Amino acid sequence: MRRPYCYGSRVTTLRVDIWSDIVCPWCYIGKRRLEHALASFAHAADVTIAWRAFELDPSAPKTPDPQPMAERLAKKYRTDVKTAAAQLARVAAIAKQDELELRFDRMRPGNTFDAHRLLHFADAKQGDLKERLFRAYMTDGQSIADRDVLAACAQEVGLDEAAARDVLAGDRFSDEVRGDEALARELGITGVPCFVLGGRLAVSGAQPAHLLRGALERAWQGVESGEFADGAACGPDGCA
Repeated sequence: MRRPYCYGSRVTTLRVDIWSDIVCPWCYIGKRRLEHALASFAHAADVTIAWRAFELDPSAPKTPDPQPMAERLAKKYRTDVKTAAAQLARVAAIAKQDELELRFDRMRPGNTFDAHRLLHFADAKQGDLKERLFRAYMTDGQSIADRDVLAACAQEVGLDEAAARDVLAGDRFSDEVRGDEALARELGITGVPCFVLGGRLAVSGAQPAHLLRGALERAWQGVESGEFADGAACGPDGCA
């Protein structure tokens, strides 16, 4: 895997880039498990997290799909609704172990491009907004494609609502979203969540917290030893 960033010889922080989508339940679970891993990681204060855009369905409409999730899943995988509902219940039970409430009966799938643009706008509040958007969609049953919902979420985490609405009304940060997605393709990322630690170590899927903790330890060792700092690297702004 090519590194998405070039780290200098005096790096003292570990960067974790995470590709995910708001409508991905495993991404929400993965976020919580990473937080659990960081809670016992000695260098957690020196870890920076960047949320990267990944649209599971770029063609999804702006208007939420009213079809129940179990019916959608059954149609997609050509199974019966009872089987699909059981699969969703299993995911919800797993999420509950990580203290998350997934309400598949409330979820209203829709386009997430604007949400990803807003996450780029959020800057230092990106993590807070990501959490709020996950909860809005996964638990509260709000439409993640609704710009009023997005602006309200932004305001709730301390962002200026008028500025957020201004972003949503135009096309600002569209290039950044497309850049994230182009980089994902370049790196061979086909599923989310995908964690890239130190620009080199990739972990795919919502792995258990202890495995993510092990990845953090390995990546930190790479940063300290300089293993993750040598050689050229490419990022969305070019190569160095």
